[in-house]
Amino acid sequence: MASESDEATRRPRALRVGRGSDDGGERSPSSSASVEARPEIPSIGPRFGHRVRGEPVLPRATDQVSVPADATPRHPSLYFNPELSWLDFNWRVLYQAMDERTPLLERLRFLAITENNLDEFVMKRVGGLKRVLGAGVVKPSLDGLDPAEQLDLVRAGVRTMRVRLAAAWEEDLRPRLAEELGIVVRDFDHLNDAEREHVRRVFMDRIYPILTPLAVDPGHPFPFLSNMSLSLALMLEHPERRTRHFARVKIPPSVRWIELPESNHLVPVDEVIRGFAGDLFRGMKIESASLFRVTRNADVARDEEVADDLLKMISEELRERRFARVVRLEVEPEMPNDVRAFLLRQLELDEEDLYEIPGLLEMSGFWRIAAEGPWQHRYEPWEPMIPPRLIREGETEDGPDIFTVIRAGDLMVHHPYESFTATVQRFIEEAASDPDVVAIKQTLYRTGEQSRIIAALVKAAEAGKAVAVLVEVTARFDEADNMEWASVLEEAGVNVTYGLVGLKTHAKVVLVVREEGDEIRTYCHIGTGNYNSETAQIYADIGILTAQPEIGRDAVNLFHYLTGYAPQQRYEELIVAPNYLRPAIMDRIEREIAHVEAGRQGRMIMKMNGLDDPKLIRALYAASRAGVEIDLIVRGQCRLRPGIPGFSENIRVRSIVGRFLEHDRIFWWENGGTPEVWIGSADWRRRNLDDRVEVLLPVRDRRITKRLRKTLQVALRDNQRAWELLPTGEYVLLEPGPRQRRVDYHDRMLRAVRKRRRKVDGNQ
Repeated sequence: MASESDEATRRPRALRVGRGSDDGGERSPSSSASVEARPEIPSIGPRFGHRVRGEPVLPRATDQVSVPADATPRHPSLYFNPELSWLDFNWRVLYQAMDERTPLLERLRFLAITENNLDEFVMKRVGGLKRVLGAGVVKPSLDGLDPAEQLDLVRAGVRTMRVRLAAAWEEDLRPRLAEELGIVVRDFDHLNDAEREHVRRVFMDRIYPILTPLAVDPGHPFPFLSNMSLSLALMLEHPERRTRHFARVKIPPSVRWIELPESNHLVPVDEVIRGFAGDLFRGMKIESASLFRVTRNADVARDEEVADDLLKMISEELRERRFARVVRLEVEPEMPNDVRAFLLRQLELDEEDLYEIPGLLEMSGFWRIAAEGPWQHRYEPWEPMIPPRLIREGETEDGPDIFTVIRAGDLMVHHPYESFTATVQRFIEEAASDPDVVAIKQTLYRTGEQSRIIAALVKAAEAGKAVAVLVEVTARFDEADNMEWASVLEEAGVNVTYGLVGLKTHAKVVLVVREEGDEIRTYCHIGTGNYNSETAQIYADIGILTAQPEIGRDAVNLFHYLTGYAPQQRYEELIVAPNYLRPAIMDRIEREIAHVEAGRQGRMIMKMNGLDDPKLIRALYAASRAGVEIDLIVRGQCRLRPGIPGFSENIRVRSIVGRFLEHDRIFWWENGGTPEVWIGSADWRRRNLDDRVEVLLPVRDRRITKRLRKTLQVALRDNQRAWELLPTGEYVLLEPGPRQRRVDYHDRMLRAVRKRRRKVDGNQ
């Protein structure tokens, strides 16, 4: 990896036609710098910036601004806005639903993922910006945009994306499902008499009894609308009194489709309810019936410093979030103006908060279609591999226990390519059953609904082992589940703590303490992902199982810090945020600069989920100016602007989006030919460095280092799923150069595991 001619450093040719904007207003990165005093605010509206085979395929939210000749590393033009950068990430997710290489049912699933991502973004970020504006904050962000400007741009970006989502369904995937799979989503108005009668029977038997029509009049106040609920707004007229009335009917979330007599023909339940709404309001004339959906703010302010009871505070926050202000109203284009105005008044919203959405207003029902459709239109089923060292013999399960395996040498596991249940879950379950294990300590950030890990921890506590679990009850959107799991653990006798005041515990650590003869030995798992067997099937994460004594001592000290009072705790090997991670990163960046200045190669490869920390971005700019070669593999938002002469011409940024969600963090420092590599839980975002407890592990095992090197090499050679970030803010899908092979990162990783599996099978 040290050589510039190494295959890992050969970058695929980007698919592009020029580097300018569609109106020709953007400069090439090689052009001379402008002398503008302040970057112009990007115009509101779509800018094509996601290119495939040279053609613009999707808009982008970020925009290029000129860099003044006298700009310093703090100049706003050198940073992308984090909110707009996230929207551009979600455009890349949406492209998976448009990509002909993606199996048809998986394309449908990516539509649902894109909508879910966008909904959470609106809840958190639009809600957050509105709260900031309400507090009177006018301070601009790092990129020079004040909160009002950001909110305008975010609203425009969300509106554009949501309309494009609808078009992807109506114009592409809906007809493709019908033509290729025979799965037909019908419109209620196009049903024939027999089909309508069938649907009416289903409606009266299954739907009608669970509906609750709510009228609005002096005796009936405007009803509460739950977050993300789909509703029908009806304007009614009393035929004798000639009075007009508003009513609302909530669409039951438990039913999304009604099946027609013809196989694989479906009709949306909201259309059926609208079609038979007259049965709900007998004696009234229905003037209009329009679908709408509301989104509530999830960015609720909290002050843990003054909280007497963290659990009580989180419970109150969950209730407050349930009743939080509405920040978005989505409506059908056909909704009458007077109904729109009425809803806006009742919800205390502005016109800017109304989003007109053609087609389906709610796409979560696509999950069921994607899951139940034929396998040949999904990804090929994948059975994760069991690492050879952990394979048991036959039905008798003879073989060494997992502790013997770990003592023989560190073991790296890479999910979902390798089994979570046969590695990490087995580690915890064996620890719970092993009579020599005296203690288990673990962090839990997010876990599955039917968690065998929770069951194992309960079993360990009931067996008399000392079990301590830090449950992070402030994990966004998982607070209620985590509080419930905490209660289950406490009832079993587990020592449960709920995090540190002011810090979210995001570290992924398990510590097992075992009596072996006359000594106590520690075993640890340090990882990049959550202890969740469900997400481990689709999230790409790395973990290392180790019996290194110094790692065990560090883990003991870490849990003492988490459960007690030790703010200045020291560690031999682990790098722990918030106290030690930022200085450790800065030291390594400066070390790479020193290597370059001494005539050696400076090289960094960083794989992470997000990059937004201003101090680290400025340090990367300094390293680039010094001649350090930097490759950043950043799946999501990235505020750093690569390829700017004098600042970042030696920095390359790519994003890999595909079958699996890239969630691991790998940090490679070339260190003058003696590489240092870390894995762990932290991205290079300010929140990870300053506001969270994170753990990174320096990898000492040469076999694991070699394997991580190969992983990064493949990621840097990808020319099928990788998008290159240009200085303009454009993301360009890469393709092979004239003499390059096609490299799909996920496919190559799967093929490598199959190769190892065949080798193991051949040796048996």
